[in-house]
Amino acid sequence: QVQLVESGGDLVQPGGSLRISCAASGFTFSGVYMSWVRQAPGKGLEWVSDINTGNGNIDYADSVKGRFTIFRDNAKATLYLQMNSLKPEDTAVYYCYAGLGHWGQGTQVTVSS
Repeated sequence: QVQLVESGGDLVQPGGSLRISCAASGFTFSGVYMSWVRQAPGKGLEWVSDINTGNGNIDYADSVKGRFTIFRDNAKATLYLQMNSLKPEDTAVYYCYAGLGHWGQGTQVTVSS
């Protein structure tokens, strides 16, 4: 069955960097567009970034543009999100989403001093 397992969430200071990952299995990863979506405490889901099948077509929310980088390794069936210049408002549970309607369990990112 389809599995998406996020990892790498942590507590980081403002201005710091973090890379989170999403390991995929149970489907042909290279053929599916992927997304990162986050949910801050007490708020709804917020789309963060999309990437198409071949690292070519990428979009970012304005709130993270210039600070976050999405990329994928199709050979490893893994999606990544490199987050730089982190702000307290980036604190959220980060979920990866496969364009088949499947979600991971999420990984907690906390930005605080």
